[in-house]
Amino acid sequence: MEQAKSFLYPPGGILIWIIVLMEVLTFGIALIVFRVNFHQDYDTFLNSQNMLSKNIGLFNTVVLITSGYFMATVIVKIKQSRIKGAIKWMFFTIGTGLLFLFVKGWEYSIKIAEGHSFGYDDFFDFYWMLTSFHFIHVLVGVVILSVLLFKLRKGDYGASNFLDIETGGVFWHMCDLIWILLFPVLYLLH
Repeated sequence: MEQAKSFLYPPGGILIWIIVLMEVLTFGIALIVFRVNFHQDYDTFLNSQNMLSKNIGLFNTVVLITSGYFMATVIVKIKQSRIKGAIKWMFFTIGTGLLFLFVKGWEYSIKIAEGHSFGYDDFFDFYWMLTSFHFIHVLVGVVILSVLLFKLRKGDYGASNFLDIETGGVFWHMCDLIWILLFPVLYLLH
């Protein structure tokens, strides 16, 4: 009975996992279509891919993986009734999320200044669609985590009441996962 309950009630609840599944499928299908197009117009896609900064992409990958660690630490601290610690790590999580958004915005400004905006070629059309959709997810995640932080600081959550924070964490980890898929496909794979 307990195993069935844990399957039916995964961390954060079943609804967030349905959302995660739909998001991963959406991005997965888009990445497959991207790869098919990459091989159909290999030279154009490869030339455009080489215009991306692998260093910026790698930096942002490290930032998001780090933020995922911070978010996991929030959950551990709240389960231990260490609310001040959870608050501190939530600040770190939000801060690294904002850093990701800032760096991605900076990268976008570089691409626009170089004339590689939406419509430049098929590669950059995919780049802008996929990364801006992910950017929106991270932005929404930062807003969700900020609301949760506000409520955590008010005392609304504790060791026996943390489902909302766990759900926010699942959403945040989904953003990490999607970027971990996007980075190698867009920046590295030929």
